[in-house]
Amino acid sequence: MRNTFIALAAVLMLAGCTTAERTATIGAAAGGAIGAAASGTIGGAAIGAFVGGAGGYLLGRAADRGDGYCEYRSRSGEIFYDRCPGY
Repeated sequence: MRNTFIALAAVLMLAGCTTAERTATIGAAAGGAIGAAASGTIGGAAIGAFVGGAGGYLLGRAADRGDGYCEYRSRSGEIFYDRCPGY
């Protein structure tokens, strides 16, 4: 039950973030896990988190239009753009 609340809190924190911020968070978590597994040290995890976060941010920034519009997909698979929530 406790893990469910932690996961829910994490999802809610990311819900209002931009694409760049979400991909940076995911990249940092993945990079930290890979760095820790590859090196077995805290330093390796920190370097992996930094590199993953920076790479994730740059990828998210490239995908983000930055004009207040978000990309949505309809049930039929059609992609369309509309104002992002909160703009």
